[in-house]
Amino acid sequence: MTTPTTRDKEARLAAILDRLGRVVIAYSGGVDSTLLLAAAVETLGRANVLAVTAESPTSTREELAFAARTARRLRAPHLVVRTAEFEDAEFRRNTPERCYICKRIRFSALKELAAARGFAHVCDGTNVDDAGDFRPGMRAVAELGIRSPLREAGFSKAEIRAASRRRALPGWSRPAAACLASRCPYGEPLSPAKLAMIEAAERYLLRLGLRQVRVRTHAIGPETYLARIEAPRGAVRPALFARIARRLARLGYLYATLDLAGYRTGSLNFMIGKKPGAGA
Repeated sequence: MTTPTTRDKEARLAAILDRLGRVVIAYSGGVDSTLLLAAAVETLGRANVLAVTAESPTSTREELAFAARTARRLRAPHLVVRTAEFEDAEFRRNTPERCYICKRIRFSALKELAAARGFAHVCDGTNVDDAGDFRPGMRAVAELGIRSPLREAGFSKAEIRAASRRRALPGWSRPAAACLASRCPYGEPLSPAKLAMIEAAERYLLRLGLRQVRVRTHAIGPETYLARIEAPRGAVRPALFARIARRLARLGYLYATLDLAGYRTGSLNFMIGKKPGAGA
């Protein structure tokens, strides 16, 4: 049997989108949803596509700005919608079901928006690799009947990047981003102020030249935090240690540490007995 090529999967994707008709795309600006949005506009035309980006304390300002710029470049109609997950007490408690709760709230709102505007389906950027990760939010996607055309067409993350590079799509090589809440261990409450502190810390480290970084934020007392910086081994030069410690102290961290294991996705999943996976 011949293995499908990336171009074969792009043809499958176009056929899936064509059958769906008018679609709302849950659009983060990441490489997955950007390829999906580009394919939808190309296949269905601008009048039959609406990109919707969630505005929330769980997303960075840079991510929102990048999503808006990319949607304009793709000539896709685009809405930014404020989301309501912080109104949910269980979400704020940061249980292992956090992602499920958030996706349930967001996609329920998207379905209402789609129905009100005459769109037949809501689609997200899930790919086949996501099945191997701890992603409670995928249950909400299934329960609400959200379509995942990239997964349905058989796209892996590597194939999405390859197709995006060939199309010269913005962000094809950008490192994976993840919800800022993923920096906090399960069971430690979430607040907009805490996530803003994390965003500021990571923004500072990125401006120092780091390409991939997570500031895992551990509570060690009431409103007292330790920053556990995950970056590729060797990426943080010892000459920067004192500067980083001073800056993070000004942001609100009592201690700043560098994780000797380096950057790895989903490292906090160890704390609930799950294997780390992509995207966090």
